[in-house]
Amino acid sequence: MIFNADTRPAAGPLADLDAFVRTPQVAGLWLSRAGDRITVGVSLPDESGTRYTRSLWEIDPRGDRPARRLTRGAEGEVGAGFTPSGDVLFTSPRPGPTGEDGPALWSLPAGGGDPEALARAGGGVRGVVVSPEGTVVFGSSLLPSAVDLDTDRALRNRRSDACVSAVLHEEFPIRHWDRDLGPDRTRLLTLGPAGVRDLTGHVGRALGEDCVWDLSPDGTTVVTMWAVAEPGGSQRHTLVAVDVATGTRRVLADDPDHEYDAPRVSPDGTQVAVVVQRRKNPEDPGDRWLGVVPLAGGPVRALTRDWDRWPHSIRWTPDGSRIVVVADHDGRAPLWLVSVTSGTVTRLTADDAAYSDPCVSPDGEWVYALRSAIDAPPTPVRIAFDGSLTYLPDPAAALGMTIQIRGRLEEVSTTAEDGTPLRGWLTLPLSAEDDCPVPLLLWIHGGPVLSRNNWSWRWNPWIAVARGYAVLMPDPALSTGYGVEFIRRGWSAWGETPYTDLMAITDAALLRPDIDATRTAAMGGSFGGYMANWIAGHTDRFAAIVTHASVWDLDQSTDTADIAYDFRREMTPAVAEANSPHHFADAIKTPMLVIHGARDYRVPINEALRLWWDLSSRCNDGTGPHRFLFFPDENHFVLAPNNVKLWYATVLAFLAHHVLGEEWHRPALLG
Repeated sequence: MIFNADTRPAAGPLADLDAFVRTPQVAGLWLSRAGDRITVGVSLPDESGTRYTRSLWEIDPRGDRPARRLTRGAEGEVGAGFTPSGDVLFTSPRPGPTGEDGPALWSLPAGGGDPEALARAGGGVRGVVVSPEGTVVFGSSLLPSAVDLDTDRALRNRRSDACVSAVLHEEFPIRHWDRDLGPDRTRLLTLGPAGVRDLTGHVGRALGEDCVWDLSPDGTTVVTMWAVAEPGGSQRHTLVAVDVATGTRRVLADDPDHEYDAPRVSPDGTQVAVVVQRRKNPEDPGDRWLGVVPLAGGPVRALTRDWDRWPHSIRWTPDGSRIVVVADHDGRAPLWLVSVTSGTVTRLTADDAAYSDPCVSPDGEWVYALRSAIDAPPTPVRIAFDGSLTYLPDPAAALGMTIQIRGRLEEVSTTAEDGTPLRGWLTLPLSAEDDCPVPLLLWIHGGPVLSRNNWSWRWNPWIAVARGYAVLMPDPALSTGYGVEFIRRGWSAWGETPYTDLMAITDAALLRPDIDATRTAAMGGSFGGYMANWIAGHTDRFAAIVTHASVWDLDQSTDTADIAYDFRREMTPAVAEANSPHHFADAIKTPMLVIHGARDYRVPINEALRLWWDLSSRCNDGTGPHRFLFFPDENHFVLAPNNVKLWYATVLAFLAHHVLGEEWHRPALLG
C-alpha cells in the first residue's frame, strides 16, 4: 500500500496518478472588449485517456456565477479572443456541418447557438488579434507557391496523394521544439467581408514560431516581430509595421545589438510597447527592458533600463498612462506597473505567486490574470490596482476536481561560496518532524535562465511529498529574478557556480533535523538534466540521479539543437569543452535513470543515446544499476496522460529502490 506524507492511506489526486492526470489544467485567459466575459482554456484527458484535449470555459468577471463550459468538441478547442460584439473566437480542427475538416478559426455567438467556421487553414491558425472595430488578423503556414488558402489546400492534397513528405530546406532553422519546419511557413492573413486575404506572402523564416504580433486599435496596422538572417546560420528579431490595406511593410526597430519581442500597441494607437533585449555573447548574458517606440516611426525609448528585472506579458492600461507586466522576482513572478512617462516601476501583487495572461478591464479598475504558486495550480483571479486579490470561479471546482495539498511549503536560504545570497522552495510532508526526518530530493529547474516559481504539472513536487519525500527546488546562478549579475555568475560556466550553488543550498537543507541527510537524490530536466549529469560526474553524495531530456556532450548538443545559433551565442567550442559532462563518465558511481523523448529537437535524442552507451559500457558484466526510459512519441516534455503516469511511476520506483532501499519493481504499464 502507498502511504501519504502524513502516514494515512494515500488519497486524492496527488497520491493517485490516475486521479492526477484527470485533474483539470487551466491555461490561457481572454477578456471580452466590454469586460463582461472571460474565457479560459481547460485541458482534460479525452474519452480514451490517451491524450489531453482543451475546452473553453466562461468565467464571470464579477465572480457571481460558477464557471460554465462553452465548447465540447472531441478534437478540442484553443481560445483566440473575442469579437467586438462578444462572440468567442477559438481555433479547432473539428469538422464542419458538411464534413469539411482541418484546422479552422471558429466563432461562437455571444447570444448562444452553434459555432461557425470563419476560415479553414491547412497550416493551422495562431496569433489571432482583433481590433475594436472588428478587423481580424492571424498567422497561418502556407506552402511557398500558394497564393491563397484554396491553392494551399490543393498543393497539400497533391503532396498527400503522392505520399510526399520530403522538405527541401533553404535556410536555418529547420526544427522547433518537437516540430519539423517546412515546407510551409507562417504568413499574416486578414479576415474581412470578402474572405481571407494574404498580407505578407511567402516570407520564409520572417514570421517564425517565436514571433508574435498585435493590431492597432483602428485595425489599419499590424506590428510584428520579424526575423532576419545573419551570418553563421544565425538570426535576430526586428520590429516592423504592416499596413493591413496594402501589405506595405516598414521597419520600426532594427539594431544588430538588440532584439525586440512581444509588441503591444497603445490604446490610442500612437505607441508600441516592446521588450528590448540587448543581445548576449560569450562574455555577457545581455539584458532586457521595457521600451516604447512611436508607431509612426522614431527612436525606441527605454522605460526600465535601470530596473534589474526582466519584464514580459505586456498590457496597457486603457488610458495609456501605465503598462502592466510580469517579471520574475525572488522566486515569485508578480504583476508590476510601469509609468509610461517616467518609467517608474511599482509592484502590484505582493504574494508568493506567479501570474500569467494578464488582461486589463476596459474601465481600468481591474487586472484579470491566472495565478499559480508552488502550492497552487493556475486559477483565474481579479486584482484591483491597490493590489487586493479576488479569486474567481474555478473550472476545477465546477468539476469537483480541485487539488488538496497535504504538506508544507517553506523557503530556505543560504550563502554561496562567493558570498551571494541563495534561496529556494522546500516542500515537506506533514510527517516531517525533528524526530522523524524524511528523505530529500533535489530538483533542478531547466532553462537555464529561468526561475522555479510556479505550479508544475510535469514536475510536481507534491506527488513526491505524498510519498514521504521532501523536495528542494533552488534557484542557482543563471536563474532569473535576482538581477543580471546573478545570471552572469554562471554565464559560460555551467559546471562551476551553478553546481557549487546547488551543493551549498543542499548542504543547508540537510542541516535541518527534519531532513534525513543519509537518503538523498538529485533530479533535473533540460538544463536541470545537464546539471544532474554534471553532478553525477563530480560527487557520489546522492543515492540516485534522474536526468530528463539532458545534455551530455555539450559541444555536440549545441550544434544539433533546433536553435543552435542561440546556444552558440554563449557556448564557444572552448566553453562547451570545459563544461561538458561527458568528460567525467568514468567518475560516475551513482545509479542513473535516463529519460528522453525521440521527438525532442531542443536536446536531440543522440544526447541520451550517447549517455546511455557511456553508462552501459562501463558495467563490467553488461548489467548495472542504470535505467533508460525512452518515449518514441514524446518530445522535450512528456505530455500524453498515460505517459505522464508512466513517467512518475518509473521515477518513483527508481527512487524507492535506491533511496528507500525497497525492492525494484518495474511499473505495470511497462509490462
